[in-house]
Amino acid sequence: MNFERIILMVLDSVGVGEMPDAAEWGDSGSDTLGSVLASRKVNLPNLQRLGVGNIKKFENFEADASPIGCFGKCALKSNGKDTTTGHWEMAGIVLEKAFPTYPHGFPDDVINDFIRRTGVPGILGNKTASGTEIIKELGEEHISTGKPIVYTSADSVFQIAAHEEVIPIEKQYEICEAARGMLVGEHQVGRVIARPFIGTDPGNFTRTQNRHDYAVPPPGNNLLPMLSAAGLEVVGVGKIASIYDSVGVTKDLKAGNNEASIDQTIAALGGDSRGLIFANLVDFDMLYGHRRDVEGYAKALEDFDRRLPEIIDAMGDNDLLIITADHGNDPTYRGTDHTREYALLLAYGKRARQGVDLGTRESLADIGQTVAENFGMRLDEGDSFLDLLAE
Repeated sequence: MNFERIILMVLDSVGVGEMPDAAEWGDSGSDTLGSVLASRKVNLPNLQRLGVGNIKKFENFEADASPIGCFGKCALKSNGKDTTTGHWEMAGIVLEKAFPTYPHGFPDDVINDFIRRTGVPGILGNKTASGTEIIKELGEEHISTGKPIVYTSADSVFQIAAHEEVIPIEKQYEICEAARGMLVGEHQVGRVIARPFIGTDPGNFTRTQNRHDYAVPPPGNNLLPMLSAAGLEVVGVGKIASIYDSVGVTKDLKAGNNEASIDQTIAALGGDSRGLIFANLVDFDMLYGHRRDVEGYAKALEDFDRRLPEIIDAMGDNDLLIITADHGNDPTYRGTDHTREYALLLAYGKRARQGVDLGTRESLADIGQTVAENFGMRLDEGDSFLDLLAE
């Protein structure tokens, strides 16, 4: 039996323990889900029923004696631990060279080239920062000087924040396009991101919905264009389209947070389609992992768990749900960076097998290969586990 639709939900940063090479990344002992579960009694009855507690032994959390889902964990085979790397690997792209990150800001030659190419009167920031905090810190100076705010994060990103009344939105996009064009070779970041905001003072600066991502286009031999070329639907929910530079995405459903991503996923399930629904739930990483907010992370997991039955109820009899992550981001760990961890792996379908241990997969590409095999295709990377799921 093959499935008509596969719903792939990425719980952004929900890792399940350090990978064997974690020490090389400075991440020894990291365990995102384990650390959150150890912080208190986290109420996740629906994820527990799917088998999350069967992946490994967690403190304060029991395995289910007869899980209705299949369970395991995926290694990140690529050289990296960022959003783009993890998502690309799910689509069958294994990177030998990591996208560059800039924990101490961008080099002078990059900033000088940016100023020269865009004609801006200089820049502010040039450091790793929270997007909401940096506009509080530098927003007023930006308004008075006209200098855009340039900053980065643990991901491979070059972010540009500017007030929409100081630098009009179309001009902001032009500046980002110029940045994208210059960031090549050793400085080829995964994404350049326009981060417009409005407001009159630090107390009410607000980022707008006019964010725009300029991603490095992925290699063409990946799952998404393969599916769409075969006439199958590829629905991207949340930041999925931006991660893949929209390559192969047939429908882009915008969503700025977990709740919206869940709503859009359920809406997509209401349609009559065949193919892939691919969603990212960003809050775990953006709001709680990087900010080292353990309690916020726990509550976000509980919120997702409460809505999981809605997703399952919206699924058809021949649908398959796969839940995974793209990397770790242990909120109890030092610093604010991602952590090199295994990703959780859960799979559930109303007609799929139950209680199967999928084991430790060698690559997130195993997920892409499973989707590909389901639709009669094959990727260059990954080992399918479809035979373990289908009756």
